[in-house]
Amino acid sequence: MIELRGKVAVVTGAASGIGRGLAERFAAEGMRLVLADIQHDPLEAVAGALRATGAQVETQVTDVSDAAAVQALADRAWAAYGAVHVLCNNAGIVPGARFRPIWETSPQDWHWSLGVNLMGVVHGIQSFIPRMRAQGGWAHVVNTISVAGLVSGTNSPAYGAAKHAALRATEALYADLAAEGSPIGVTALCPGVVSTGIGNSERNRPATLVPAGGVQGDDPAAMEKYRGIKAAGLMPEDVADMVVQAIRDRQFYLVTTTAFDRGVQERMDAILTRRNPQFPDILTLSQEETHAR
Repeated sequence: MIELRGKVAVVTGAASGIGRGLAERFAAEGMRLVLADIQHDPLEAVAGALRATGAQVETQVTDVSDAAAVQALADRAWAAYGAVHVLCNNAGIVPGARFRPIWETSPQDWHWSLGVNLMGVVHGIQSFIPRMRAQGGWAHVVNTISVAGLVSGTNSPAYGAAKHAALRATEALYADLAAEGSPIGVTALCPGVVSTGIGNSERNRPATLVPAGGVQGDDPAAMEKYRGIKAAGLMPEDVADMVVQAIRDRQFYLVTTTAFDRGVQERMDAILTRRNPQFPDILTLSQEETHAR
């Protein structure tokens, strides 16, 4: 079994949600931590709580859409501990106006979503993987994707497209490392509905990426349904447990639920049979997952 005690883990988006769950679980395993988030105060609150349990924790405010900021995070990790064994490219956002058609999705929404959800993963790969390869020995990368990177259809096109692209980048990382016989493992974490605050991402939208006239609102009924589904989702600590097991098992695809299998199957069958797809509603699949729990 892979021994995590004493190893070093870097987690982005660590101030809340899945990132916080990962940080807490890694600390319980006796790992040394480098935690990053775009929000200073919540990040320090998490770090303080973990330090109170005896964990070794370094923090750095990081905008993962900024390549130089992620490079600085890597510099900080190696300066503090001399190695990185587990890298979790976890930071993510969902732009508002998620229940509007794609033609109403603003250029700013696209820029923000691709910058964080796709390029945040790419920047993590480019800043950390060369050093992890050079340090030698076992290591593991966990990229937080989403079931939104496996299914398709209406709703949150800027988020879903970024997650599909992030999955493709993660598959390329896995394939490249496998081709050279690297001991570095890779996991594509594809959570279903998780009880996190990602639905409130607008609190972190850069001022430079606010559309003229402001962010468009969503249908109140759809938002109420969405919030209810999120509140009934899987807890972040349960996802963290799955991630630790996936690291130990060297599992690549980690999908936390079977509720979206119908959507995945529909998309794949339509591609392979060259027929037009009939995408199931993603909100309905999400509701089915929480009702089945």
